[in-house]
Formats: sequence, structure tokens, C-alpha cells
Amino acid sequence: MASIGQLIEFGNVGSGYARLQATRPQTLGYGLHDSPAGQAAWIYEKFSEWTDSSGDPAEVLSGDEMLDNITLYWLTDTAASSARLYGESFASDFSTQVLDLPVAVSVFPGELYRPLKVWGERAYSDLVYWNEVNRGGHFAAFEQPEIFVTELRRALQALR
Repeated sequence: MASIGQLIEFGNVGSGYARLQATRPQTLGYGLHDSPAGQAAWIYEKFSEWTDSSGDPAEVLSGDEMLDNITLYWLTDTAASSARLYGESFASDFSTQVLDLPVAVSVFPGELYRPLKVWGERAYSDLVYWNEVNRGGHFAAFEQPEIFVTELRRALQALR
């Protein structure tokens, strides 16, 4: 689990991408669309830091998989639209939202922040599934598809 110090450190040195995407998504989008090498570097950096791979995303993703993902962003010109989510999210107050539906949570160890179950129990009135798995990061469905599908099935089974 992330300590307060780790969260502060991430805020100070690891969150520049989020501030840029939140405040200048269109400008960033123009730059990434104009430069395939820039687009590749932007996304590869995220693969390096956010996969559960000790900084080497090739441990969990093939070169072809990474290039396919990068190419999809570049050919569809979706860097700006994907960045806009940050601006929209940062404009909110991040307060707990009431959800009148069942919630399932799978926590992956390589994610940027790993919440505690007590947080989930406080945040969701109908928490039907919580599990902490042993592999996977921010791109869990991409890097660990078998684990992701197993978690999805278990979560949906909890609704039966």
C-alpha cells in the first residue's frame, strides 16, 4: 500500500502528466498527433512506470502489443480526447459520490495507488466484491488479461 510519503512524492515528481493533461489537453494532443515519436515516448513512459514490471514493460507486454496501442492512439488522433478526462475530473471536488448500485473492486499491486478495503467499505454502500490480486498494474486488462477476466467473472458471480 502507498504511504502518505509515497503519495506526496508522487504528487511532487510523478504527476506532471496529469497536470498537463488537465490544463492543456488540446495543446498536448496537437503535439502528440504531429509527432509519432512523441506519441510513442509519451505512452511508452506510462507503460514503463505503470505496468507491474519493475520499469521494463516488455516483461508483461510484447513490443507488438505496445506498438499496436501507441499506433491506435496516433492513427485515431485521440491523445487530446483521452487527456480531457483529467480536466473534467480535476474540475470536480473528488468528494465521495453516492452510488445506488453494487460495486466490485479488484486491486492490482502495480497500480499508482492501492486503496485499503476500509476505504471501499466507507465509499460504497453496496460493496459486493473486493479482492487484491498478485500481479498487474494500471493497465491490468492489457498486461494480465487472464487475471482481469477471472476477477470480472468473480465480481459478476457475486451479483447472482
